[in-house]
Amino acid sequence: MRDDVSAVVYDLDGTLVDLIVNWKRVAVDVAAVLDDHGVDASNVDLWAMLDLADEANVRDAVEAVIGDHECTGARRSTRLPHADELLRREVPVGVCSLNCEASCHVSLETHELADAVDAVIGRDSVPTRKPDPEPLLATLHALDVDGPALFIGDSPRDELTAKRADVAFEYV
Repeated sequence: MRDDVSAVVYDLDGTLVDLIVNWKRVAVDVAAVLDDHGVDASNVDLWAMLDLADEANVRDAVEAVIGDHECTGARRSTRLPHADELLRREVPVGVCSLNCEASCHVSLETHELADAVDAVIGRDSVPTRKPDPEPLLATLHALDVDGPALFIGDSPRDELTAKRADVAFEYV
């Protein structure tokens, strides 16, 4: 555990908890919402569907579907070992996730981690999403960090986010 940082920010899913979400089912449900709004989402992944939702001005409807799945998955999630490390931190702690903010809070509450986390930024908290640095920078801003920070995650997307935000990174 590094102790040379002013704050630590964790990714959520795959880092602190394992959300139980059937992402194929989510994609089918989101495609149906887009289809209802005249948007063809065939042959695109869920992230591209979010972009299509933005273009068609139906992001709220799509986010509601994804968020429902994520919150259900958060209630059924399993706690991962880094969650215990989070509880031992003596610096401000944040969560920066591609999941919606509500599911982050549900996960943290489900696993009794909420009191140990000082800031949460989800996919829907800011206009952009990882690997854009804005979500991580918004998390650090919410923590009022003055000094070096560490972002801990489980994916190349997390690593790229940290690099773009000029923040140290560590894989779980």
